Amino acid sequence: MNKRWIYHLSRRADWERAKLSGSYPGSAEDTADGFLHFSTASQVVESARKHRAGETGLVLLEVDALVLGEPLRWEPSRGGQLFPHLHGPLPTNAVAVEFDLPLGEDGEHVFPAMKDE
Repeated sequence: MNKRWIYHLSRRADWERAKLSGSYPGSAEDTADGFLHFSTASQVVESARKHRAGETGLVLLEVDALVLGEPLRWEPSRGGQLFPHLHGPLPTNAVAVEFDLPLGEDGEHVFPAMKDE
């Protein structure tokens, strides 16, 4: 699978620290798994429901997969779907856009328009 734009859910404080250093090592969950979890535009809403339900203070990172090179691997995960996993830190210059990810009145995250290419 070769999607250009992939998405990562980060806690705002973790992302702000990463911007100061130039790279994002991932969350504690990413570190425990040995890679950074990403999703495509069609996968990220369900990823948020499954892994960040009701969590506030999140930022959605829109990442240019072309910048990541070989450390980015498409690997089977939920239901056999291929998910992008980054085996190494995320360089902050690979992030094209960051979006606040608020909770709506229904308790679900409100997502911006995303690129699915």
